Amino acid sequence: MKNSLLLLIIFVFNLSSFAQEPPKDWFHLDPKENQYMGVSTYKTYQELIKDKKGKTIIVAVLDSGVDHEHEDLKDVMWTNTGEIPNNGIDDDGNGYIDDIHGWNFIGGKNGNVSAAPLEITRLYASLHHEYKDADPRKLSRKEKKKYSRYLDIKKDYDKSYSDVKAQYDKIGGWLDELTTLQKAYGKDDFTWEDIRLVKAKHPKASEVIKMIKRTGSAKKLKSGLERSFDYYDKSVHFYYNPDFDPRKVVGDDYSNSYEKYYGNNDSKGPDSSHGTHVAGIIAASRNNGIGIDGIANNVQIMSIRAVPDGDETDKDVANGIIYAVDNGAKIINMSFGKPYSWDKKAVDKAMKYASRHGVLLVHAAMNDSKNVDEKIVFPNDRYKKRGFLNLFGPKYVKTWLDVGALSWKKGEDAIATFSNYGKKTVDVFAPGVAIYSTTPENTYASYNGTSMATPVTAGIAAVLMSYFPTLSAKKIKAIIMESTIPLTVQVKKTDTQALAPMSELCITGGVVNLYRAFVLAGR
Repeated sequence: MKNSLLLLIIFVFNLSSFAQEPPKDWFHLDPKENQYMGVSTYKTYQELIKDKKGKTIIVAVLDSGVDHEHEDLKDVMWTNTGEIPNNGIDDDGNGYIDDIHGWNFIGGKNGNVSAAPLEITRLYASLHHEYKDADPRKLSRKEKKKYSRYLDIKKDYDKSYSDVKAQYDKIGGWLDELTTLQKAYGKDDFTWEDIRLVKAKHPKASEVIKMIKRTGSAKKLKSGLERSFDYYDKSVHFYYNPDFDPRKVVGDDYSNSYEKYYGNNDSKGPDSSHGTHVAGIIAASRNNGIGIDGIANNVQIMSIRAVPDGDETDKDVANGIIYAVDNGAKIINMSFGKPYSWDKKAVDKAMKYASRHGVLLVHAAMNDSKNVDEKIVFPNDRYKKRGFLNLFGPKYVKTWLDVGALSWKKGEDAIATFSNYGKKTVDVFAPGVAIYSTTPENTYASYNGTSMATPVTAGIAAVLMSYFPTLSAKKIKAIIMESTIPLTVQVKKTDTQALAPMSELCITGGVVNLYRAFVLAGR
């Protein structure tokens, strides 16, 4: 899915249902003792950590925002002790006023960005304005290269917009016919058995009747259609709308990727569902008798809001990384991504900065059911080539972990159906289906996505950093990779459904495990 805020599978009708549901805490369970491919969290605390004391680790959640008042997170939130809350003064002199629990790079004096276009839309809008009437015969060699990119982006944009608009129209038509059927029947809810003798006059009405048979009732069908329509409605009006510009509320100079001091201190934002869920997986208060247990104790969550409902901008990601490093984060969770980049150099520069400061970057492989060795997503750990200079500089981010999503199912269905994979690109897999965690306003929910697998891995890294504080970020990465549990069965590739060994899907060929990592770190 290209909507980088959710990083979840879009569920249409009953596509999210499974043959059976796993325990809500399955990702904490032990593969041998509990028969679920969890990361052995409980076993690690019971047998290895026990009464050990660790160092507090700051983990930055670069996301949609975090509900810092949530009952299961309020005690683990990072608090900037250098700031006096709400006095309108930059007390600690870091350039950000009243940044108590983090910072919001997609807000301004007049509010917050909620929805945003996809990166392909922003690129298309910019290049279309420049090249829509261009004569390629009159362009310089440099301009021809840019014009060629414009044509490629335009082709991709036109197809994507056409596809979502077709779905928008089709699902909208189904909803209209269902509403007409409900009015004719005189009730909002009924089954196929109730109307099976109805002879529809319109093809779409016939389709709706068949859908009612599949879903069970008109009410269930409408609920599914409305959820799906909401996504395509946003796609048409926000994600793929080149005229939609929410950036004005931020008030920054968007053309300057290296501008730093903009935004506001609302690190929760208007919809922090995704970021709050991620934060809970990492660090929800353990053993407090409320909600859930996070993977890590001794953790403080720093909330950096940079990911709207749509695609994040490279400028905001780069600034979010720098802010996290400058304010003491040792791990940055990055549960987002996109197939196009506006300014990769700016993000590369920020990642180099993080790597030099020993900060581990844990990133989601994304949910497009693709081989990302072949179809690159951004950000990634490969620095952009810069000609001759590239021969002498690092080619990869050395403190980067890319994470795919594991299902709770066994055998050939072990890999989450939506997860990207890559023999050379994805480092590890982690639990990412039916992950129960915190959501805003003291609620809890199960989400699916590589977005969920990433904080599982970040949580493991936080535990290792806490109890083995002399280990570098590079060493922590190496331990997590070396301690994975290999899957010995062949699994389905998510794009072709062809069976392959796990070593064809990620570098390690395995699934992260806290117990094994902790043992290895202690040697």
